[in-house]
Amino acid sequence: MDRKDNQSPLGFNDLFTSGETARILVEFLEVAITSIVLLKGIYPPGAFERRKYMNLVVHSARYPELRDYILSAVSGLHPFIQKGLVERVAVIFFNSDSIPVERFMFKLTVNQSYGSRVEEANLEFSLRSFFIKLPFSESLTRVLPQDCRWEITAYFQSLPQASTSKDEELWIQTDTQQWQQPPLITPIKSMSSEPLSHCPINIQVYLNQRLKGN
Repeated sequence: MDRKDNQSPLGFNDLFTSGETARILVEFLEVAITSIVLLKGIYPPGAFERRKYMNLVVHSARYPELRDYILSAVSGLHPFIQKGLVERVAVIFFNSDSIPVERFMFKLTVNQSYGSRVEEANLEFSLRSFFIKLPFSESLTRVLPQDCRWEITAYFQSLPQASTSKDEELWIQTDTQQWQQPPLITPIKSMSSEPLSHCPINIQVYLNQRLKGN
């Protein structure tokens, strides 16, 4: 997370390839998920420390187990994001009965048929907007119950094929309980850099909340 002062926050060139774009999205997800966990107050404030990312002050996890869980999860998505297989990434909070009560959803669209190079400034501008918006979403969330837990879940357009990649093997099928009724959906931020830079990336961030009776 630390960057030298004489470098851009991500160390980009003015243009980067689709593989580098996937890496940037992985870094974005790492910071965004950490920010959401901090926002929900599951851990004490001392579990996080300030860092600079994209010229913004954000937080990273100080606890090695927490930091490694988030990093390994999003790093394992890199090859699938690069192939355009990841549809959504969710941060799910559960009650003591392992029933989801709240989900932060990241809907990713990466157009693989578009040009192979992306402009740095416009993609960075689009991603920065999420971190500016996120603190204002705290009032939309609910107080979590005691003894809650959370996890990162990815939804794929198709099941990944067997691979020898260590990162890809981190992802296994989940048996997370589903809600019986449609959840309450609250949009948080929609990010599209395509109109500005002809960049084939769209991200929609929204909150899913369990309704009573689900």
